[in-house]
Amino acid sequence: MSAHPEVDRARIISAVRELLTAIGDDPARDGLRDTPRRIAEMYAEVFSGMAEDPASFLGTTFEVAHDEMVILRNIPFYSMCEHHLLPFHGEAHVGYVPDGRVVGISKLARVVETCARRPQVQELLTSQVAETIMAGLKPDGVAVVIDAEHLCMTMRGVQKPGSRMVTSAMRGSFRKSPVTRAEFLSLVHGR
Repeated sequence: MSAHPEVDRARIISAVRELLTAIGDDPARDGLRDTPRRIAEMYAEVFSGMAEDPASFLGTTFEVAHDEMVILRNIPFYSMCEHHLLPFHGEAHVGYVPDGRVVGISKLARVVETCARRPQVQELLTSQVAETIMAGLKPDGVAVVIDAEHLCMTMRGVQKPGSRMVTSAMRGSFRKSPVTRAEFLSLVHGR
């Protein structure tokens, strides 16, 4: 567990009531009466990554005579933009070249999910996933590509629904070898 405390539900409830009043609505009206509590519960779930260490999922590895690329594609995730507290969501693709040890594939998805469940920007999320796997597994290399839609851009501001942001983080052999990087990108994109 990290040093981050669990969310303070009572404080969130109070803040949401104040927010509803500030936008000109009545937090006591029938449709909004339970909204502050529901939002507190939602925030506890959406920001659960604040209280978790993503590296904790990489503690159990298996010795395997496999030194070729391992990829988990199309990992769905949901996160919250730290600039507007609006969701961004998409898919992460994670690959690594093991150095004698592998991890259960669900653990890669758990690393993505835990890093995503924090106030976040996509660039940092991509790097956090790569760095966590690099430090936890000590593989020859790690590659992460994230493709996501940001509601802070699609429902407000410039309002361009369908726009997607793609970020990548390459470490070790994926950064050093154009051939390894190209193989990963080719497999991620299904070619």
